[in-house]
Amino acid sequence: MSTPTMRTSRWDRLSRSQRENLSGQLLTGPTLALVALVVLLPFLLVVVFAFSDTRLIDIPRLSPSTIEWTSENIADAMRSDAFWGSLRTTVAYATLTTLGSIGVGLALALALRRPFRGRGLVRALLLVPYVLPVIAAAMIWRTMLNPQYGIVNAFGQEYLGWDGPIGFLSTSSADLAGLPVPVSLLVVVAFEIWKSFPLAFLFVTARLQNVPAGIEEAAALDGASRWQNLRYVILPQLRGVILLLLLIRFIWSFQNFNDVYLLTEGAGGTQVMAIKVYTELITRSDIGSSAAYGLLMSLILGVLLAGYVLVSRRKETL
Repeated sequence: MSTPTMRTSRWDRLSRSQRENLSGQLLTGPTLALVALVVLLPFLLVVVFAFSDTRLIDIPRLSPSTIEWTSENIADAMRSDAFWGSLRTTVAYATLTTLGSIGVGLALALALRRPFRGRGLVRALLLVPYVLPVIAAAMIWRTMLNPQYGIVNAFGQEYLGWDGPIGFLSTSSADLAGLPVPVSLLVVVAFEIWKSFPLAFLFVTARLQNVPAGIEEAAALDGASRWQNLRYVILPQLRGVILLLLLIRFIWSFQNFNDVYLLTEGAGGTQVMAIKVYTELITRSDIGSSAAYGLLMSLILGVLLAGYVLVSRRKETL
């Protein structure tokens, strides 16, 4: 009988803020434990493997006493031309897909801002690429771009005067008006823009619905044109959501694996960092090298995230 009384007295001696803090810790404890289990623990293992000489065949007999520590994995990755090539490809891919998806989503959100008959149906149809399973979407594109029976090559040879079929998913570069064009890379960029622009469309549309109508009415009374209204009234209202989309979309594109692998498997100059990590693990069976590539990816993304946080805080203090 004394134990419940003691427990009750201790709880009663706590202040209201202390009780709220304790209740919050108890409620968030399971979530933090789950995050530590599925996020932090795997990341720590990546760090361990990145600084160890470990291959797939070593896994059955692996233990803390048998791990051979080394920094050669990181050094080899930094000295490798394949690392810098995949990094350049990843940056180009992430930049183009980020700007393209946000640009298309912004343009469509602005175009569908005013009410018209059938606007709800059009908005629903624009979400189809985003809700379509990525495997189904990739197979549709692979079928359309197939050099033997794809509709794109058939149309090009029949009506556009192409001399022969084009391997859109395997051609690293082709001359167009005397300039080298990365065909396969542009195809996977176009696929990612088509697949992800509905997210930007939804974000921008939601923000546009909260723009006060009085601001635009005041600008119209002051004689502002439609372009001036867009540039000086609407777009400043979208600055915050666009910056957030730039960060989220770039991070997702930078670490994207499924879309590129399902389309090209890294062929045709489309070996991004995520595919390089995969090939190091599966093709070379080198866990240490694969973990080193993954750790370098995480560090790059961490720098970008820290830069975004610093810029956001600086804007808040201005």
